[in-house]
Amino acid sequence: MSRSLFVKIRNGEALDASDVADAPFGEFKNAVLDAVASGGRIALLCAAPEAVLAAKQPAAADRLRLLCVIAWDEEGQLGIASAPVGDAYPSLTPECPQAHLFEREIYEQWNLVPLLHPWLKPLRFHAPYGKDAAGNAPSIGHAPFFQLQGVEVHEVAVGPVHAGVIEPGHFRFQCHGENVYHLEISLGYQHRGIERAMTAPGAKKRRMYYAETMAGDTTIAHATAYAQAVEAMSALSAPPRALALRGIALELERLANHTGDLGALAGDVGFLPTAAYCGRLRGDFLNMTALLCGNRFGRGMIAPGGVGYDVDGRRVEQLRERLDAAYRDVADAVALLFDSPSVMARFENIGRVSKQTCVDLGMVGPSARACGIRKDARSDFPAGIFNFVHIPAVVWESGDVFARAFVRWLEMQQSIEFIQSQLSAMPEGEIISCAETAPLGNRLVVSLVEGWRGEVCHCAIVNSDGEPAYYKAVDPSFHNWMGLAMAMRGQQISDFPLCNKSFNLSYCGHDL
Repeated sequence: MSRSLFVKIRNGEALDASDVADAPFGEFKNAVLDAVASGGRIALLCAAPEAVLAAKQPAAADRLRLLCVIAWDEEGQLGIASAPVGDAYPSLTPECPQAHLFEREIYEQWNLVPLLHPWLKPLRFHAPYGKDAAGNAPSIGHAPFFQLQGVEVHEVAVGPVHAGVIEPGHFRFQCHGENVYHLEISLGYQHRGIERAMTAPGAKKRRMYYAETMAGDTTIAHATAYAQAVEAMSALSAPPRALALRGIALELERLANHTGDLGALAGDVGFLPTAAYCGRLRGDFLNMTALLCGNRFGRGMIAPGGVGYDVDGRRVEQLRERLDAAYRDVADAVALLFDSPSVMARFENIGRVSKQTCVDLGMVGPSARACGIRKDARSDFPAGIFNFVHIPAVVWESGDVFARAFVRWLEMQQSIEFIQSQLSAMPEGEIISCAETAPLGNRLVVSLVEGWRGEVCHCAIVNSDGEPAYYKAVDPSFHNWMGLAMAMRGQQISDFPLCNKSFNLSYCGHDL
């Protein structure tokens, strides 16, 4: 019963938006809870105007519908369902913690109240989309933090302004002595509004730029997710050579960031040899991306229908030589890290997240795989080059700082092998499709890409004119910030910098 409510699609497949089931809320809620209980997970939960989702007359514009995308990783299927709601609806969160942040976001944006939500307050501090029956916007000012009462209990507040160039985020610790009982994380200080900008009139030429800047260190993953969505809406296919180049750029992005993270983790425990090596080597991988497209973060590399830059034989050889040299150096640096007993004493059994907690929260990416969850969109929901080249998910079971570091190193080895194989057998041909196709009207598409932090999800709905009427993006950090909070429970507060870096989540990616 639960699965029959969901319209089944594959990653990057467009469907008629009006085909999404419009179920009574009770059936919708039961279907979502049953789907999660039977092994699915919430990839996306949002609210959208009914007129947008169902392509109905403007008279229905004030009515909202909840839209849920369930990911069945083992089957490689996505399920989409929706339900109409009024000003309030019974919260899913008490029975499904994965819905927690999504429901707070819906409340913040649309003034749609999830009744009996255990900690209802705006997720960020943005101007809302919706208003109440009296025409008033919800209050989005500061809401109280959790507080722990008792003798010798104290609070430690960090941020939102930090030293250096780190982005704004506030961390409120409830401590008894040095032990952390609870960490509450407050984000959203930048008021970016990228999702709204994606559907603004006249934004067509700027949408790729917006996608690239959703999280600057995840430029390739977000740009690829957007490009795949456009291609699905336009029945457009990128040429084989472009798919190979996209895959190379994506894995270079993974290599650069995983290398930087391993160096930063070494720095957090005062192990300077690996910190210094990896700081330089991250730059080497970024420079390889610049060799592809002229920009170290990959701006301009991805384009709907293909890629913006090609490589000739000389640059292919340069990339292969640089990749070999960088791999030798990073292997030496990582060996120093994991062979040091003092490092392992600080990595092992610190910031542990259990497998069940990981599943309950719907965590993704290396943070989930470090808890023994074998999920990776490249293999579970393959698109592009990954339809033809299989990269299996690598896991570790301990769920601690060591596991999150070691999974990164295992993934780096896979990425090196993948890039070298693609460079040695690069398909010939064009790098961008020459077909002129107009977007299909009244379509909905969900596009998934496995970025270096985890699953990037873009959902777009286009109107009858083929223009985006609704756009929703979920950065992997959105799924994982609560995982960091859980990792800190029972830890010493001095372990926070290390635990925080072992997740290395995005502030800006959470603030779209």
